[in-house]
Amino acid sequence: MIIPVASDHAGYEAKEKVKKILEELDHMPVDFGTHSDESVDYPDYAIQVAEKVDDGEHALGILVCGSGQGMCMTANKFKNVRAALVYDENSARMTRQHNNANVLCLPGRRLDDKELKKIVTTWIDTEFDGGRHERRVNKIHDLTENK
Repeated sequence: MIIPVASDHAGYEAKEKVKKILEELDHMPVDFGTHSDESVDYPDYAIQVAEKVDDGEHALGILVCGSGQGMCMTANKFKNVRAALVYDENSARMTRQHNNANVLCLPGRRLDDKELKKIVTTWIDTEFDGGRHERRVNKIHDLTENK
């Protein structure tokens, strides 16, 4: 699977690690920047990945900033994006199983290499449960459908 990724300066180092993890999992990351740790504005990078998921070009995307919050807030402005801020393996699993999250937002300054690998692997490998959760996800989507 092709997976667009992006970060701001605070998430740059973690994003580079995420790209390697994706490659180890036989996925192809497409890097939308930033390409250094020089200060940038996180919305500029979140938008690029969110657009690719929103329009259906890619099923999943990954964003990284210092806390994960800014990327998540930006990505969730797109009607077909369900971005989830994930700090641990359990939340990675639950955001996919119950919320059908399609953009993973990571706190680059908080996670070590081992945690990053567990979170990304779990998030990518977990399927949406559907069923009663589908009804709930549809209610979220309906909030932006008519706007």
